[in-house]
Amino acid sequence: MNSPLSSLPPSLAAYRSAVEQSLRPYIRIQAQIDEDVAVIQSKFGGLPYLPVDVDYPLAENGDPLFLLAQINCEDLPELEDFPQKGILQFYIANDDMYGLDLDEPTDQQNFRVLYFAEVDEENRQRDFSFLPVFEDMPFEDKYSLTFNKEAGSVSPEDIHFDEVFGESPHTFFDQFGADADPVRREYRRFAQGPGHKMGGYAHFTQEDPRFEIDDFAEATLLLQIDSKNEIEWGDTGTANFFILPEDLRNRDFSNVMFNWDSL
Repeated sequence: MNSPLSSLPPSLAAYRSAVEQSLRPYIRIQAQIDEDVAVIQSKFGGLPYLPVDVDYPLAENGDPLFLLAQINCEDLPELEDFPQKGILQFYIANDDMYGLDLDEPTDQQNFRVLYFAEVDEENRQRDFSFLPVFEDMPFEDKYSLTFNKEAGSVSPEDIHFDEVFGESPHTFFDQFGADADPVRREYRRFAQGPGHKMGGYAHFTQEDPRFEIDDFAEATLLLQIDSKNEIEWGDTGTANFFILPEDLRNRDFSNVMFNWDSL
């Protein structure tokens, strides 16, 4: 796992100690277009692994949900609390909000997070002919995924920025006067908040939704999918899924917060 401190911008050298203390490990996800992804493979898009006794997940209106991501946890580098076996899946609705309910962001009626601790490739569903052609989704291609463990410091958009630097991002960067915007950009690149990832600090184009739900203030970033590699959430937005640490340890994915925002 590489430390990013060697690339800390000179303008932030005085804050090296705070930045170092904020470092968290996370899993960086690299996505590559691959139309031949296998059923049990880690991927964005494509067809899911589903046991024969599990119904395909449906939206509130009865329409099938879209497989956004499937993580074969055996592929993951070791990260505290994250599973090392089984298959973790994320589904979203084929609607204008991709299943997001701004008032109830943990209500999984129009998105779904499924986890299968045991994988039996022989006893799985094989007929998905009932699925529609999903249109106007964040992406149209299928992607194979690879994973690397890295470390990153708190991103300016993450709820924990205030704890690390003792003030809001706006107030902190304003102290640099005319250089405020360049320093903010330098730090954002250094912190590596954007991108596809699991764990670590999150990135948003608007505000961290955990400010609005006290119970999720310390929630773990379960998955983040950004706008890159021909993936587009609205206008260069980002999607995030958050889970309470205890639920993650217990492999209970029934109470997950889903959010996406864009410019």
